[in-house]
Amino acid sequence: MTGIAPPARPIVRDVAASLTRVELTWVEKQIENWIRFGRVVKDTILDRRRRVVSFAPNSLFAFVRWTSNDYGTVNSRIDVVRAVTPGERYQTLPFVRPGGDILLHINGWPKVEAVLRAIDAVEGLGIDPADAAPDHWRHVHNRLIVGHQPRPYTRERHEAWLQRERIAR
Repeated sequence: MTGIAPPARPIVRDVAASLTRVELTWVEKQIENWIRFGRVVKDTILDRRRRVVSFAPNSLFAFVRWTSNDYGTVNSRIDVVRAVTPGERYQTLPFVRPGGDILLHINGWPKVEAVLRAIDAVEGLGIDPADAAPDHWRHVHNRLIVGHQPRPYTRERHEAWLQRERIAR
């Protein structure tokens, strides 16, 4: 049997290396980093105030960061991020390793609150925000950045997104 290549060996990849990790910190009335939505596949408690949650490639999650000092809120941010696959290009984001595809990045409490309302509206449709079309989160970002109200996510838009996903596979 010369000239025949041996069967290819399956490539074993380190599953943990493909995960996107987010460090969460909670120091009451000072630092609050938390996940608003997303499917956590691994949760590691580091200590009383810190833990690391991990997300599978291509999953969506919302990461909220809030800090304050003796005079009030210093910073409010929310990011909706798509976890990337190994080797894929990504943007860096504090506390997120290696980084991700940032679909929405909003600063300032009034706009963060508007994003939280948009998330609530998607949930109100009975849809997990992690399953919503990534384009919706880009749309919400673009509208809020220029001071406009984002269009609501609808069941029809969601069904169109699901159809596009099925065709793309």
